[in-house]
Amino acid sequence: MINKLKKFFDITMLKFIIVGIANTAFGMGIMFLFYNLFHFNYWVSSASNYIFGSILSYFLNKYFTFQNKSKDKRIIFRFVINITICYIIAYGVAQPVIKILFNTFPKGTQDNIAMLAGTVFFVGLNYLGQRFWAFKKE
Repeated sequence: MINKLKKFFDITMLKFIIVGIANTAFGMGIMFLFYNLFHFNYWVSSASNYIFGSILSYFLNKYFTFQNKSKDKRIIFRFVINITICYIIAYGVAQPVIKILFNTFPKGTQDNIAMLAGTVFFVGLNYLGQRFWAFKKE
């Protein structure tokens, strides 16, 4: 059991956290800018985070975090599938849960909280998917 935990909480996870902080700040900056300044809706704003953040995430995680040197094009396909599933689950769950929990708050506040909650949920799911499927060492 201890060996499995050590394998899970290793330098790869630390690198993912460092990349994740930079990537999350970048993506959330875009998302909140689109929602609060440009007044795009919840889904367009959160999808912007997903699209722009995913491009940055792919390169940083492939080459720095997981040091995956494979030229196999299936990695890109697995990465896109992973990101898409994580996005749909994280933001799809966050919005209705936050609307229930914060039903007395204005819609804009609910959406901002939901986007923040979706981001947190997405990060956890995304780590698992990238590490153990998208960039899994063969």
